[in-house]
Amino acid sequence: MSIDSALQGGSAPGQATHAHTGEWVAGVLRARIADGQLLPGAKLSEQALSESLSVSRNTLREAFTVLAGEAVVTRIPNRGVFVASPGPAEIREIYRVRRMIEPAVALWATDLDLDGMGRIVGEARAARERGDVPAMAGANQEFHQALIRGSGSIQLQTLMQQVLAQMRLVFHTMVDAPDFHTQYVELNAALVRMLRAGDRLGAAEYLRAYLDRAEAELLGHMAARS
Repeated sequence: MSIDSALQGGSAPGQATHAHTGEWVAGVLRARIADGQLLPGAKLSEQALSESLSVSRNTLREAFTVLAGEAVVTRIPNRGVFVASPGPAEIREIYRVRRMIEPAVALWATDLDLDGMGRIVGEARAARERGDVPAMAGANQEFHQALIRGSGSIQLQTLMQQVLAQMRLVFHTMVDAPDFHTQYVELNAALVRMLRAGDRLGAAEYLRAYLDRAEAELLGHMAARS
């Protein structure tokens, strides 16, 4: 999707109170990337974005600096700013972070919305029946964000949003492997069952193995394509 079409459709959430700040612009772009509206390799035009978001180029550059620090965009001298295309090193780093955070939340969180997580699994199953791979990927993203919300930590939720924006970029490397997302529908369902049963330690260990499996599959697929 182009920059212009990705940013059409009205003001982004939070614009009334946070517009015209670099952090707000970074949040808008991060959300567009996490939603799959801005794809790996897409050039982020300063002029188009400045006009679409009604911000100065200096503010936009502040946002680019934030996103570059999160490895969500890449600056190329004399060429511009592009949505990142993660490679093996970036995938390994993403999963290092996820293995530290997600099993800990499964083990210790006191405010998990298991009904909400179960509903997301239901949405993923419906998407699987339709053969809707983007919807399955989106439901998987939403499931893991819901897990982190159970921590009650705003900082962890912000970090997870950054990680999931990077994950969305990684998922684009799997467009020729649609079954990749299918298997995680039932793996997520199994995690909810374990949490409902109160087996927190088992859920944490299960989730760590789940993340190991996903990382290995992504790296293997990337190596096979190179």
